[in-house]
Amino acid sequence: MTELVHSTYLLEQKEGLHPMKHTASRFIAILLLVIPGLSATWGFLKMKNSTFDYFSQFGDESIISPSFDWLQFLFGFVLFAIGVGFIGGWIFFRDKKRNYLQPRFQKNNND
Repeated sequence: MTELVHSTYLLEQKEGLHPMKHTASRFIAILLLVIPGLSATWGFLKMKNSTFDYFSQFGDESIISPSFDWLQFLFGFVLFAIGVGFIGGWIFFRDKKRNYLQPRFQKNNND
């Protein structure tokens, strides 16, 4: 195991990368995926809460006509769509770069 770590360290030094810069760039890359993930999670919770609040008003006899909170639901939907779209796009382009896509998603060079 130490030989692998040592050889990785030597390779990074050969390429001119400082080990701390490599770690910092990986941390930033993780943050770029965590932030849209948290956004999608928060958006999903906003949609869930507005739907739950609407259906829970049917059990309250003091409320004559229940109202749906469209603003909170649409805000949650936008956050959810942006987060999932970003992560899905990132995975798609990473797989495209590594040539993992099915033939129907690859560019057709015969055109």
